[in-house]
Amino acid sequence: MPRHDPIPPRRPRRLPDSGRAAFAWRQFRKSMHWTMLAAGLMIILSLLWLWTTGPVSLHMLVATALGVGFSVFVAGALMGLLFLSDTSGHDEDAAQGDSYDDDGER
Repeated sequence: MPRHDPIPPRRPRRLPDSGRAAFAWRQFRKSMHWTMLAAGLMIILSLLWLWTTGPVSLHMLVATALGVGFSVFVAGALMGLLFLSDTSGHDEDAAQGDSYDDDGER
Protein backbone atom coordinates (compact mmCIF):
# COMPACT_ATOMS: atom_id res chain seq x y z
CA MET A 1 0.00 0.00 0.00
CA PRO A 2 1.44 3.42 -0.89
CA ARG A 3 2.55 5.70 1.91
CA HIS A 4 1.72 9.36 2.10
CA ASP A 5 4.55 11.83 2.04
CA PRO A 6 5.47 13.03 5.52
CA ILE A 7 4.55 16.57 6.46
CA PRO A 8 7.78 18.55 6.79
CA PRO A 9 8.23 20.48 10.03
CA ARG A 10 7.89 24.24 9.88
CA ARG A 11 11.18 26.05 9.90
CA PRO A 12 11.45 29.40 11.64
CA ARG A 13 11.80 32.09 9.02
CA ARG A 14 15.06 33.99 9.11
CA LEU A 15 14.92 37.70 8.45
CA PRO A 16 17.55 38.93 6.01
CA ASP A 17 20.41 41.06 7.23
CA SER A 18 19.12 44.64 7.32
CA GLY A 19 22.35 46.15 5.95
CA ARG A 20 22.48 43.65 3.14
CA ALA A 21 18.79 44.21 2.33
CA ALA A 22 19.23 48.00 2.33
CA PHE A 23 22.13 47.68 -0.10
CA ALA A 24 20.05 45.39 -2.33
CA TRP A 25 17.14 47.85 -2.40
CA ARG A 26 19.48 50.75 -3.26
CA GLN A 27 20.87 48.71 -6.15
CA PHE A 28 17.32 47.84 -7.28
CA ARG A 29 16.26 51.50 -7.28
CA LYS A 30 19.37 52.41 -9.24
CA SER A 31 18.68 49.69 -11.80
CA MET A 32 15.08 50.90 -12.13
CA HIS A 33 16.32 54.41 -12.94
CA TRP A 34 18.51 52.95 -15.68
CA THR A 35 15.58 50.84 -16.88
CA MET A 36 13.35 53.91 -17.18
CA LEU A 37 16.10 55.68 -19.11
CA ALA A 38 16.51 52.68 -21.43
CA ALA A 39 12.73 52.46 -21.97
CA GLY A 40 12.57 56.15 -22.85
CA LEU A 41 15.49 55.83 -25.25
CA MET A 42 13.89 52.80 -26.93
CA ILE A 43 10.59 54.68 -27.31
CA ILE A 44 12.38 57.61 -28.96
CA LEU A 45 14.36 55.33 -31.29
CA SER A 46 11.30 53.31 -32.31
CA LEU A 47 9.28 56.47 -33.02
CA LEU A 48 12.15 57.91 -35.06
CA TRP A 49 12.36 54.69 -37.06
CA LEU A 50 8.61 54.79 -37.73
CA TRP A 51 8.80 58.45 -38.73
CA THR A 52 11.54 57.76 -41.29
CA THR A 53 9.58 54.92 -42.94
CA GLY A 54 6.76 57.19 -44.08
CA PRO A 55 3.42 58.53 -42.94
CA VAL A 56 2.09 56.73 -39.90
CA SER A 57 -1.17 57.29 -38.04
CA LEU A 58 -1.31 58.69 -34.54
CA HIS A 59 -2.75 55.40 -33.26
CA MET A 60 0.28 53.51 -34.55
CA LEU A 61 2.66 55.95 -32.86
CA VAL A 62 0.86 55.71 -29.52
CA ALA A 63 0.62 51.91 -29.69
CA THR A 64 4.31 51.62 -30.57
CA ALA A 65 5.37 53.95 -27.78
CA LEU A 66 3.28 52.14 -25.17
CA GLY A 67 4.22 48.66 -26.38
CA VAL A 68 7.95 49.29 -26.61
CA GLY A 69 8.09 51.27 -23.37
CA PHE A 70 6.08 48.74 -21.38
CA SER A 71 8.04 45.77 -22.76
CA VAL A 72 11.44 47.27 -21.95
CA PHE A 73 10.31 48.46 -18.52
CA VAL A 74 8.80 45.10 -17.50
CA ALA A 75 11.87 43.19 -18.72
CA GLY A 76 14.17 45.46 -16.71
CA ALA A 77 11.95 45.28 -13.62
CA LEU A 78 11.83 41.49 -13.66
CA MET A 79 15.59 41.23 -14.10
CA GLY A 80 16.04 43.73 -11.27
CA LEU A 81 13.81 41.65 -9.00
CA LEU A 82 15.95 38.59 -9.73
CA PHE A 83 19.06 40.45 -8.62
CA LEU A 84 17.21 41.91 -5.62
CA SER A 85 16.17 38.51 -4.29
CA ASP A 86 19.67 37.14 -4.78
CA THR A 87 21.50 40.11 -3.23
CA SER A 88 19.16 40.50 -0.25
CA GLY A 89 19.57 36.88 0.85
CA HIS A 90 16.06 35.60 0.11
CA ASP A 91 17.37 33.03 -2.37
CA GLU A 92 19.65 31.51 0.27
CA ASP A 93 16.72 31.08 2.64
CA ALA A 94 14.64 29.36 -0.04
CA ALA A 95 17.54 27.13 -1.12
CA GLN A 96 17.89 25.67 2.39
CA GLY A 97 14.97 23.33 1.72
CA ASP A 98 14.25 20.65 4.26
CA SER A 99 16.15 17.63 5.46
CA TYR A 100 14.00 14.98 3.72
CA ASP A 101 15.52 12.83 1.02
CA ASP A 102 13.66 11.33 -1.97
CA ASP A 103 12.35 8.36 0.03
CA GLY A 104 10.72 10.54 2.67
CA GLU A 105 13.21 9.43 5.32
CA ARG A 106 15.18 11.85 7.44
